Amino acid sequence: MAPFLGELNKESFVALLKNLIGESKYVQNNPPELIPEEDRIVKHLLEVLLPFSTTTGGGPLIINHVAYKPNRGNLIVEYPGTEPNKILSFVGMHMDVVTANPSDWEFDPFSLSIDGDKLRGRGTTDCLGHVALVAELMKKLGETKPKLQSTVVAVFIASEENSSIPGVGVDALVKDGLLDKLKHGPLFWIDTADKQPCIGTGGMIPWKIHVTGKLFHSGLAHKAINPLELAMEALKEIQSRFYKDFPPHPKEKVYGFATPSTMKPTQWSYPGGGINQIPAECTISGDVRLTPFYSVSDVLKKLQEYVEDLNQNIEVLDSRGPVSKYVLPDENLRGRITISFDEASSGVACNLESPGFRVLCKATEETVGHVKPYSITGTLPLIRELQVKHFS
Repeated sequence: MAPFLGELNKESFVALLKNLIGESKYVQNNPPELIPEEDRIVKHLLEVLLPFSTTTGGGPLIINHVAYKPNRGNLIVEYPGTEPNKILSFVGMHMDVVTANPSDWEFDPFSLSIDGDKLRGRGTTDCLGHVALVAELMKKLGETKPKLQSTVVAVFIASEENSSIPGVGVDALVKDGLLDKLKHGPLFWIDTADKQPCIGTGGMIPWKIHVTGKLFHSGLAHKAINPLELAMEALKEIQSRFYKDFPPHPKEKVYGFATPSTMKPTQWSYPGGGINQIPAECTISGDVRLTPFYSVSDVLKKLQEYVEDLNQNIEVLDSRGPVSKYVLPDENLRGRITISFDEASSGVACNLESPGFRVLCKATEETVGHVKPYSITGTLPLIRELQVKHFS
């Protein structure tokens, strides 16, 4: 498109971004305290795009503002091509942001500031900067009206940063069939804070291991089953089995994953009590980050099997010291481990043979000087849902 469109109008881009960052305080997404009003962003996009739209008669852009909740709209912008079944789409430019506490920042996060060649403010890289950039692209198409075979569609979405309120963003658009035509061509998800193409993401399985022991005074440790010790030893064994069953996959090198699949604890809790009291129970929470070459259902099944086996053979776990134990035969008591899971999601591996991938690599190399696609085990479940529904 570069021969038709020329270079980015930096002044216009920065002016739009300034308006968007100025709204970032009101599009923070952390319900129930902070529910974003994405229509604040839509308002600025419409100011830029409507003059070149069929709505006003000023241009070819077809604009569809779709809202499923008050003040929480999505915006679909289409530049028609000449071939009915040829299409190129940019999706994922989300109009909500993660929270920011101004006291933790060295500058005001809710207004755009410029430091040399740096643009600063909440959302500049995730993802209001992307919103402004793609809006400028669509504006340029509307202005210059190049004759393109492929229709170009931009989908600015609500509610990406937090999914606790469903049916607001891209999930609802897909459900209503409003994005079905995008299946006819490459779809680029625009939400990465890097110059290089991201071609893979990980799945996530949030887990909780709850351990029950026996409460007793720490001066009589032989009469207790210490759930903290049991939890540490059980988790160590579970992790060991996980890494044996789900080792680094050969395709991870092909996709440039920074890490293989991992299972690790991130939180620890217990009911409380005195320092001289061995508690009755504790909980360790964490997650599995799974590269897309393994099945989430297989991991869930294996983790449950590990726990069931440990409960049946709890005596074989290492103990800690001469009176540490997980079974009290005289009292017919055994320590017990349970595992539970919150909602899991699968990862994504992009099609490395797709025309969209080849074009993106070529464009990156021409613009940046080199191309090095990468993958991470961060999660983007919305993309996985699109892939499952045959978007490419």
